[in-house]
Amino acid sequence: MPINDAKSLHAAWAERFNAKDLDGMLELFEQDAVFVPQPGAPTTGGETRQALSGFLELGLPINLEVRHLYLAGDVALAVADWSIAGTAADGSQVDMAGTTADVLRRGNDGWKFAIDNPLGTA
Repeated sequence: MPINDAKSLHAAWAERFNAKDLDGMLELFEQDAVFVPQPGAPTTGGETRQALSGFLELGLPINLEVRHLYLAGDVALAVADWSIAGTAADGSQVDMAGTTADVLRRGNDGWKFAIDNPLGTA
């Protein structure tokens, strides 16, 4: 089902993340979207799948709160705070957090991520 409201895109992504639905998460990305798991290390395609899979392997939920959403027609800039914390599946302690700066674009199939930069302010 397409995301018809830009304000709902991050909530849908977090819901899929927490359900460990990698394919569902990737459906929310444009075909040529860029994901930046580390500053200066953009990924696309299969590299994005691998990077997101690494986050899911932690086995921990993500908390995600959109702080700002700026719309300009069919393009939006979203700034959101996120955190992943707890005991990971391998028993290690995880305490990750950041502020994402994401570019969203509305197409025929709804709003999707064009650029997902989870450490966008780093």
